[in-house]
Amino acid sequence: MRRSLTDPNWNRRQFATVTRVNHDNGNSQVLGQHLACPPCNIGPFSTPDYTALATAAIHRLPGSRTLFTGQRAEGFYVDIGAIFDLSDLRPFQNLHVGSQMPKAPGVNGTKAKNVHSISLRVPKTDLSRDGYAAADPTDPRSTIAVFASASRQRVRIYDHDGKPDNHGPFVQVSRQANPLFNEVLIPITKKDRFNAQQPEDDSQYSTFVTHPEVSRRLPSTYPGVFPHLAALNASGKPRADLAAILLTGIPAGIVPGFQNYTGPVQADMLRLNMAIAPTTHEPSNLGLIGMDPAGFPNGRRVFDDVVTIELRALAGTTYALIDPSYVPDAAAGAITPGLTSSNTDVTARNTVHYLPYFPYLGTPHSGFYNPQDDEPAPPPPR
Repeated sequence: MRRSLTDPNWNRRQFATVTRVNHDNGNSQVLGQHLACPPCNIGPFSTPDYTALATAAIHRLPGSRTLFTGQRAEGFYVDIGAIFDLSDLRPFQNLHVGSQMPKAPGVNGTKAKNVHSISLRVPKTDLSRDGYAAADPTDPRSTIAVFASASRQRVRIYDHDGKPDNHGPFVQVSRQANPLFNEVLIPITKKDRFNAQQPEDDSQYSTFVTHPEVSRRLPSTYPGVFPHLAALNASGKPRADLAAILLTGIPAGIVPGFQNYTGPVQADMLRLNMAIAPTTHEPSNLGLIGMDPAGFPNGRRVFDDVVTIELRALAGTTYALIDPSYVPDAAAGAITPGLTSSNTDVTARNTVHYLPYFPYLGTPHSGFYNPQDDEPAPPPPR
């Protein structure tokens, strides 16, 4: 049995609209509307040929643009339980001040999960200033800064029949750019305010970047493991390395041959130098600290191990970029060795879920099979 996106038996269909807005002049253009999304991958009888359904939901838009909205296999790996349990990092949890557990491999908390995705492919000239084709990495026009936000109408009223009616202007309720910025660096009492504001106002949060709580607590959480970081913390020197990575982009001259600087305005944004070519041979999922300038914090590829990268930076690895006399602690370079060795690898070969073509994230796991590991689901019945 096969089904199509237009099958009348789907319970509730979803559609997307894409509008391109030019904020310089306020002009907008609807590129596509009523674009069908695929259903979730339920199982072999409800969604027997899911790859065909997902392929049919790839929409070509004017101007060499492409859209997909729907469920995909989650490719992000993070030991989320260890990070939020007072940084009790499993690979050396035996050294944690509050732990009596032996060291253990990291646990990939999102393994074999699915994620709802919006994938949009556009020409570089859509994103750069004055339509620049981004050919020169040293040209400031080659670097862009992006973030995603979610908004909802201010008031929702439920009728007697349970149907909701939304009223009023749209209000931003969430935003995301650098991973862990909001989740780890911003205090919980300020998260709602942060989510409602624009990145251009982020200088008010800069102290949480230049004096991050995670960095302050690592030496006391792991006694004797981070002596150099402890001395840096005691000096009171601001973490200019983290401010550059997360708030302004990295200026030219700090990393040889590289820059993704967007100016002095501090803002939580993902910055990408579009003139730096993708790494097609042995890319490192440690990105820039893995000597791969095409990876995070230069943009964020789906296979970049962004949590390991940021934890190593918070632990002091990147401070040597602005102070060559600083020697990072040995543990800072191996902050999550269990995760790196068991679930990822520095050459980014662990790409079983990723596709070499749009929308790049892999086919979602079937809900029927409910896999407990990263093995692909069995092929659908024919």
